Amino acid sequence: MIKVILNLNNHRKPWLSEFYLSYREDTQQHIRKTFHLVDENICNFLGGLLIGGSHNKLIYRHYATLYFALFVDSSKSELGILDLIQVFMETLDKYFENVCDLDLIFHVDKVHNVLAEVVMGGMVLETNMNEIVTQINAQNKLEKSEAGLAGATAVLYQL
Repeated sequence: MIKVILNLNNHRKPWLSEFYLSYREDTQQHIRKTFHLVDENICNFLGGLLIGGSHNKLIYRHYATLYFALFVDSSKSELGILDLIQVFMETLDKYFENVCDLDLIFHVDKVHNVLAEVVMGGMVLETNMNEIVTQINAQNKLEKSEAGLAGATAVLYQL
């Protein structure tokens, strides 16, 4: 199970954090501090006592100015999680057309929508990038049409 997903910048400041288990605030802070162990010059996997026991692993990947890090239980495959990070990053890149830090800051709702299409409740839902983007675009189209209907209804009530 995926327990936590964090997106960090090069200074290890989290832009996106998603906790799939209920943790107390002090435990969440400890987990966030664990993500400071992420280093681009070493292996993409950390496990064992460094991150809270032998049943947990930290798997991360570095892209330009972004780190994507997942805190998972030991039953998850490291290579599978790296592939999931790759799918998530490529999906964001396709959706935002060259994703950057500013996209993650100013469009956090859209990033969470993409993430919700990929992972929900700590379980992987979809890994087909084209399907994910299609679903997000359909959702955006529906939101725009509902906003248009709400605006039209407001105009009718004013008359």
